[in-house]
Amino acid sequence: MGEGMATDEAIMPYISSANIACGFHAGDENTLKKTIDLCLKYNVAIGAHPGFDDKENFGRTNINLSNHELYQLITEQLSLLDRFCKEKKATLHHIKPHGALYNMASKDKNMAGCIAKAIWDYNPNLIVYGLSNSYLISESQNMGLKVANEVFADRTYQDDGSLTPRSMPNAIITDKDAAINQVLHMILNNRVKTINEKLIDIIPQTVCLHGDGEYALPFAERINSIITQNNIAIEKV
Repeated sequence: MGEGMATDEAIMPYISSANIACGFHAGDENTLKKTIDLCLKYNVAIGAHPGFDDKENFGRTNINLSNHELYQLITEQLSLLDRFCKEKKATLHHIKPHGALYNMASKDKNMAGCIAKAIWDYNPNLIVYGLSNSYLISESQNMGLKVANEVFADRTYQDDGSLTPRSMPNAIITDKDAAINQVLHMILNNRVKTINEKLIDIIPQTVCLHGDGEYALPFAERINSIITQNNIAIEKV
């Protein structure tokens, strides 16, 4: 959320938490404030969504930073969103790195540890949303942080549990039924089928849907409806 998409408010009734861009990969101060207002209006948990300082590539290009630079990148974006939350008497609930930063840290133990240290030092009560079974999860836990293992409704998986890179075919799920089937299978079976038809174990504690996706709104509506029909409670993690 907060990435400049026109569907942000329309999606809000169907979600329990929002990851708000902090102005580096997308968004600006005005957008951040408006998105916080929407979260308050619809009782949606507010999360920071820090990314690389790279609006040109929407934060989806790998950038190598020193530990100090990475620590500062996370801290600065947390501070910005948190300041606006406090101005509106809202509570910052969680953090989820964005795009290339998320994917790199999922596979890189050092990056994940550095991000976890920055989060702990800023606010040890924040919940870290990270790719299920990734270093983002394990290093955050090692730091003493609360975590939520994240799975994806609109992305396909590799056999190692990573997301299929957007540069590869079939990385993004555009069929509503396919997205719904993947979500239900993950929630009910704790497994997901990879692009190679292999079933791998995952922990589905929070489901991600990209707000900038072409089908974000109908996906959100339908997934919410199907989950509810299957007597699965939708709650803030």
